[in-house]
Amino acid sequence: MQDIEIAELRKLTEFIQENFNYDFSNYAMSSFKRRIQRILELYKFPNVDSLVKRLREEPRFFHEFISEVTVNVTEMFRDPSFWREVRDHIIPNILLNNDTLSIWHAGCSSGEEVYSMAILLKEMGILEKSKIIATDIDKSILLKATSGVTPTKNMELNEKNYIRFQGTGNLNDYFKEENGKSILDKSLIANVSFREHDLVKGAVFNKFDLILCRNVMIYFNQQLQNKVLIKLHESLFKYGYLIIGSKESLIWCDIANKFIVVNNEEKIYKKIKD
Repeated sequence: MQDIEIAELRKLTEFIQENFNYDFSNYAMSSFKRRIQRILELYKFPNVDSLVKRLREEPRFFHEFISEVTVNVTEMFRDPSFWREVRDHIIPNILLNNDTLSIWHAGCSSGEEVYSMAILLKEMGILEKSKIIATDIDKSILLKATSGVTPTKNMELNEKNYIRFQGTGNLNDYFKEENGKSILDKSLIANVSFREHDLVKGAVFNKFDLILCRNVMIYFNQQLQNKVLIKLHESLFKYGYLIIGSKESLIWCDIANKFIVVNNEEKIYKKIKD
């Protein structure tokens, strides 16, 4: 397959902006190009024009397109040392001055990070005191997250992560097996509100003690990352915590001086100025 030209990508992003009101123009170009290349191969489109034609003639196809472009590679208790840090230091610090806990998972994908948090809170005995909002741009992935269903083949890796996280029980205690699928105990996500939300264009809609936005911004260019980080700063209570992905940083952005680094390794920051 021939290489995709930048001009073709620009044409595609303009078409999407005009017809579907989604803005991909500030996505990191190399990453966006790889995704589009994959979609062309997956659906056997000979070129970008054929993809645009399909989107024009069959607007419903856009939901499938979005699911392929926005990444959904995730696992439970990914980076176990990070989860131990949240349990042993971050949440206890928030609860020094608060009776309740409000958490936003921004870009929650298929829900594994949310399930991990719910299990962590349950084991700390504070799940009932916690309010979680989990958002994503992709409707179909949100439905998957809401269902609490995980392929059983993924559970071995999830279990290994959980053991390294040093959970107090057994991960399988929180799931039941049905037809090759593992189904989460729904009471764990009873306090979770799953919502469609575009991090780039969506408005600030609440204030939180803790925001997780991990491995979402690596697909954005710096201008867009800056815009999103300003929004996340606005969405935090003063002295609230922001957690981003291991390959991400906020030391260069406009609001860098409004945070202090709590844990550089795990990319945990604390808001110290409004």
